[in-house]
Amino acid sequence: MGCCRRWFHKRSSSDDDSPERQRIVSPRRSSRHLLTGTPLQTIHVPSHNLNLEYSAFTHRGYYPYSLDHENQDSFCIKTRIQGNPNLHFFGVFDGHGRFGDQCSHFVRDRLIEILSSDQALLDDPVKAYNTAFLATNSELHDSNINDAMSGTTAITVLVIGDTLFVANVGDSRAVIAAKHGNRIVAESITNDQTPYREDEYERVKLCGARVLTFGQIDGEEDPNVKVWSVEEDDEDPPRIWLQDKHYPGAAFSRSLGDSVAETIGVIGVPEVSVVKLIPHHMFFVIASDGVFQYLTSQVVVNMVARYRDPRDACAAVAGESYKKWLEKYGQTDDITIIVVYIKHLNNT
Repeated sequence: MGCCRRWFHKRSSSDDDSPERQRIVSPRRSSRHLLTGTPLQTIHVPSHNLNLEYSAFTHRGYYPYSLDHENQDSFCIKTRIQGNPNLHFFGVFDGHGRFGDQCSHFVRDRLIEILSSDQALLDDPVKAYNTAFLATNSELHDSNINDAMSGTTAITVLVIGDTLFVANVGDSRAVIAAKHGNRIVAESITNDQTPYREDEYERVKLCGARVLTFGQIDGEEDPNVKVWSVEEDDEDPPRIWLQDKHYPGAAFSRSLGDSVAETIGVIGVPEVSVVKLIPHHMFFVIASDGVFQYLTSQVVVNMVARYRDPRDACAAVAGESYKKWLEKYGQTDDITIIVVYIKHLNNT
């Protein structure tokens, strides 16, 4: 969420046994993709005879007023968690605020470390997810990073055999593609956590937040009337503010970090959804709102479905997102996307 006047910045990570920063390692340089600079990665899930073919791409936003602006996005891909060939993790983290890149990197590294070290992970993945998110948030607050007005969202997918456990904090998104006859349908597996949602709006209001657009906070519109639509296509979205203060102005209702916003209900508790993979499922996409700000989930799925190589899909979606940002706003958010093709080997 949030185009104008929102906190921006962002970065990345991946691997087999440790979250490796900024790239996915390949033993053969010649196999690297021309546009994404990454090799094609495949991991086998023996318990259900699946192959996951995946790629990730992150691109720093274009800010005319700050050409050396740090990429505040990051990502993490960790396969064979706890040495288990059926257990894999994919995550995208979208930092914001002055120290958003530091928050994003901290959460990227610590979340998977805490999750991986939980010996009860397979017994109760949902509980393990909640524990890991809350512990990471607490550690971020206690770290040397100033997270008073900085933080990060987190969209993560834990693959356990043929089941996806999807944990979301913030306004990044996960979507899965399902084939229905001749149609490929985008099925949402997360629900953006913003003040557009009536339940999130009411929750932060009960915590003492004001929910107003910039127009309302600047006195240009009536603060007692909801001036935003439910379609989330507003140029001036609702934001979360302290009483009688012109900050923090968060366009999301959950995040990690953001200790000031936390006092008025912006929490780091994830919403966890569970998806059982079936033969109709083709691939899933997780991405920062740099992708979904101007592209719908269905548009993204349609684009990915045109390609056989997830690296081509990542490059195409990132390129289209970048183009839309420039057309509509003259600058771009940081853009990060992970595409995972699901190969059901028993059905091919």
